[in-house]
Amino acid sequence: MHKVCRIAVVLLVAVIGSLLAADSSENTVAQRRPSGTMTATGADFKADSTVVLVNVTITDGHGHPITGLHKENFQIFEEKAEQSVRYFSAEDLPISVGLVLDFSRSMTSKFPRLQEAVAQFLKIANPDDEFCMIEFRDRAELSVGFTRAPEDIQNRVAFANPAGHTALLDAVHLGLRQMKKARNPRKALLVVSDGGDNHSRFTTREVEDLARESDVEVYTVGIPDSAGPGLGEFEESRGARLLAEMSEQGGGRYYGIDNVRDLPAIAQRIGEELRHQYVLGYVSTNPGRDGKYRRVQVKVLRSPGQPKLSAYWRHGYYAPVD
Repeated sequence: MHKVCRIAVVLLVAVIGSLLAADSSENTVAQRRPSGTMTATGADFKADSTVVLVNVTITDGHGHPITGLHKENFQIFEEKAEQSVRYFSAEDLPISVGLVLDFSRSMTSKFPRLQEAVAQFLKIANPDDEFCMIEFRDRAELSVGFTRAPEDIQNRVAFANPAGHTALLDAVHLGLRQMKKARNPRKALLVVSDGGDNHSRFTTREVEDLARESDVEVYTVGIPDSAGPGLGEFEESRGARLLAEMSEQGGGRYYGIDNVRDLPAIAQRIGEELRHQYVLGYVSTNPGRDGKYRRVQVKVLRSPGQPKLSAYWRHGYYAPVD
């Protein structure tokens, strides 16, 4: 058994009711309806059940997504109490993604790589995916609302001009609020920046709290200030720490790249991770509706001879309140 210590999952707490159907089948593998709605069969869900859905990314030692696992390969715990996995899916379900991109002056020399990275990320989109874009300079702005046409994003990036300071925190805060309008149940932010915040109204604490409370995975990419190799001062800077902390609270991953030329490949890797996630669902054995934070742990059961695996999921979730 491999005990996982990293985090990167979305937990969605909902009163599912009509989305979950029970029948006489003993099979609890999730099915996908044409609309994208997910169902579970053979489960005695009640209309007022607290159903927790956990998105889990599994990778090998080289960071490549692992596919082909089954429900039996997972154990899930809430506050150390094991839960019964009642729902399982390994399907490529639709996702809503907000791109939060640094268009400040310091990005001028890196901008061609950023444009290439956006194209690589959008290249693997599915027809039911949707995207929005927040760009930030002296202030953050929603430049493209949710669209299922990736070319809308690419066209905006193609004609953008880097300028001004870096309102990173304001941009992430705006992105998290915008994701509340997303139509797909799976949601993620991709944040790309080359430095620390120097022009925001919101504080680090406010943004991290919002990320922790949301059902959005936050992936961040930190680019070194220099266009050459070596993270140098950036890796030790507040900028790198800030990006890493936002990803941790948002259940995603932080990528600190050592050369701006690696940015397109990292963007593609993040896109592939989002396309290859497992969804585990359980009905919490804790019936309390007290609004308290509940920690969640996922364990992966490896087959003999299987290489070491890493898993990423969210810290936990806030219980519903009556």
